[in-house]
Amino acid sequence: MSHENLAAGETAPRAKPRVAVLFGGRSSEHAVSCVTAAGVLGAINKDKYEVIPIGIAKTGQWVLAGADTAQWSLASTALPEVAPSPQTVTLAEIGGEHQLIVASPNEVPQELGTVDVVFPLLHGPFGEDGTIQGLLELSDTRYVGAGVLASAVGMDKHYMKVVFEAAGLHVGPYVAVTDRQWRKDPELVRKQVDRLGFPVFVKPARAGSSMGISKVDSLADLDAAIEEARKHDLKLVIEAGIIGREIECAVLEGRGTDAPRTSMPGEISVAGGTHEFYDFNAKYVEDDAASLSCPADIPEEAIARVRELAAAAFDAVGAEGLSRVDFFYTPAGELIINEINTMPGFTPKSMYPQMWAASGLDYADLIDELIYLALHRKTGLR
Repeated sequence: MSHENLAAGETAPRAKPRVAVLFGGRSSEHAVSCVTAAGVLGAINKDKYEVIPIGIAKTGQWVLAGADTAQWSLASTALPEVAPSPQTVTLAEIGGEHQLIVASPNEVPQELGTVDVVFPLLHGPFGEDGTIQGLLELSDTRYVGAGVLASAVGMDKHYMKVVFEAAGLHVGPYVAVTDRQWRKDPELVRKQVDRLGFPVFVKPARAGSSMGISKVDSLADLDAAIEEARKHDLKLVIEAGIIGREIECAVLEGRGTDAPRTSMPGEISVAGGTHEFYDFNAKYVEDDAASLSCPADIPEEAIARVRELAAAAFDAVGAEGLSRVDFFYTPAGELIINEINTMPGFTPKSMYPQMWAASGLDYADLIDELIYLALHRKTGLR
C-alpha cells in the first residue's frame, strides 16, 4: 500500500494493516448489519489486511465474532444475530496504540493487539448516527465513513432536510413530528399532514432499511401508520408522496483535496403488484422483488445533474468515505432529493456496490479504497 496523502507528522500504517470489522448493533437493523458484514468479510483482501470480525450483540456487548460468512448471511429460516458471550471485547488506547482487549469474569484481561482502522458496518441508531463514531474519535482510532456530525445529520431525516434546504437542494414537502407534539396535540399533526395531500409516507426519523415505513392513502389510516413508525422512533418525518422515478447515486470521498467521486446513477425498479414501494422485503429478502438499472435510462443532462447534486449533498452534510444519495426524477424533469445514507448496505443486493461495479470499480476494490481513505485520514478535528 502506498502512503501518499498522509497528514504532516503522521506515520504510515504497517505493511499489512489490521482492520476490525464491526457489525450487529442495538438497532432494529441488526440483521441487515450482519448481512452487510457477510459481504465485506467475504470480499476483503485477506492477503492485504489482517481482519478481526467483532460483533455487537443487541445488548450492546462487543464480542469476537466468527469469520464464516454463512453464519451472517440472510436465510429464509432465521435472521442472523450476534449472540452475547462470556468474553467482552473493548477498544482502548494504551501507550499511544489502539488495543483490542478481551475480558472475562474473574480472569486477567488479554490484549489482542493493535487496530489500525475500524470498518463500522452498523446501520441505524447506536451505530450509523454518530454514536460509534464518537467512541472511535475518543480513542483516536481511524475508521471508515462519515464522522460524528455528518453521521448524526444523515441519520435524522428531519435535520438532513434542514441542511439540504440550507444548501439550496430541492426537498419535497414534509412534516416533522416529535413525540411531545404527537402526545400533546395529535389533531394539529393530522391537520398538518392533511395539508400535504395524500398519499404520504410515514417514516421513523432515525431508522433505515425501510423499517417502520408506511404508505398512507387517507387520513383514516394515518394514526395506525404513526403508531407503527413510533415503534422504531418517537420522532417521525411524514413526507408528501412524489410522482417520480427513484434514482440513486453512489458517492466516494476524493483522495486528498480531490472532489467527491460519483458513480453512474442507477434506477430502482420494484416488482409491480407485490410492493407499493422499495420496502425491507424488496431490499433484502425477495430475490426478484427489485432490480437496478445502471446507468439509469434518463437524459445525459439529467445524469450529469444527478452526479453534481449527489456530490453537493455529500459536501452539505460534511460526509467522508462513502454515501448513497437518493432522488426522485419527476415527469417534468425535476430532481428532488430524498435522502443521504452515510453507511449504505453492502449486501450482495445492495445498490451502492452495484452502482460502483457498473461504473468500473468492483466490490473488492471498493472495500480496499474505503480502507485506504480511512487509513490516510487525519484523526481528531479536520
